[in-house]
Amino acid sequence: MLVGNAIVRRKTREINVGNLKIGGSNPIRVQSMTTPKTENVDAVVKQVDDLVAAGCEIVRITVNKQPAADALKDILPRVSIPVVADIHFDYQMAMEALKHPIACVRINPGNIGPEWKFLEVVKKARDEGKAIRIGVNAGSLEKPLLKKYGHPTPEALVESALAAIALAEKENFFDFKVSIKSSDVLQNYRAYALLSAQTEAPLHLGVTEAGTKHYGAVKSAVGIGSLLMAGIGDTIRVSLSTDPVEEVKTGIYILKSIGLKNDAPEIISCPSCGRADINVYALAEEVERRALGLKKNIKIAVMGCVVNGPGESMEADIGIAGGKGEGLVYKKGKPIKKVPEAEMLDFLMAEIERM
Repeated sequence: MLVGNAIVRRKTREINVGNLKIGGSNPIRVQSMTTPKTENVDAVVKQVDDLVAAGCEIVRITVNKQPAADALKDILPRVSIPVVADIHFDYQMAMEALKHPIACVRINPGNIGPEWKFLEVVKKARDEGKAIRIGVNAGSLEKPLLKKYGHPTPEALVESALAAIALAEKENFFDFKVSIKSSDVLQNYRAYALLSAQTEAPLHLGVTEAGTKHYGAVKSAVGIGSLLMAGIGDTIRVSLSTDPVEEVKTGIYILKSIGLKNDAPEIISCPSCGRADINVYALAEEVERRALGLKKNIKIAVMGCVVNGPGESMEADIGIAGGKGEGLVYKKGKPIKKVPEAEMLDFLMAEIERM
């Protein structure tokens, strides 16, 4: 919840997902998912590398058939972040995935089948020292719950999650996190709020099937951001119909914007107007592109005119206030150099690298 200017997070149980600690007082982790066929090993590895460069900390990979499970032996040695095997329908694929040094399996209670299949995966994960994500989804809820509630209400989603949690804990297995996603932002919020009051398990946040690059990012910012500001959430994944690198960027920006990430830059820039004499759009976009993946807790200001430019630039760690064909660069509140427009970008980025 929000106390003063800081978010106080709900205390959850700490678990290990590979070499990362999740929950408790650990940082909120940003996750994404690969899109090539898992058997296409080189394409999967290349995409994971791109995701890592953007700041991704956990990656989920589809394991839907035997060739996909077999490909894990070639993928895992070549990636540098924990891998979650994504399982639907066939519990045997989870058993196959757990033969490899994955960090976690994602199980969907709505389509994995009878309880005994879920329990087989729980026992195997427990014995192998691996984590599980219990992933409830409004689009694939168990048929008895749909019959009981009429449609995937927040209460139905919570009942599904709590049943799976009870099964896992009965087997003395506690290394799991839980997601409970809907594509409806308000339903999504209510489901997570209800669940968070009934379990100490770490929660993985997302708005499922959020949509396209722009609309989906807005839905995710509202849906994930509102939960985070309520103190709920330990990992996040932004689900967009676009390159998953955009998911990672959006997730990082959500965390940064509310003070929950301290190892990434914040870029503020003006919307430009008729007063601007430099190309603010192009400059801000390129600064953002070049700053992607930087592990620096700094605020960068890109401003187009003298109205708010000097003030915002002085308040940032580093910034530039545009003038006619030039800009004044500020660092730690003091002007350091007037730079021609053609040299602004390179000069600004060089100063950022030195910080």
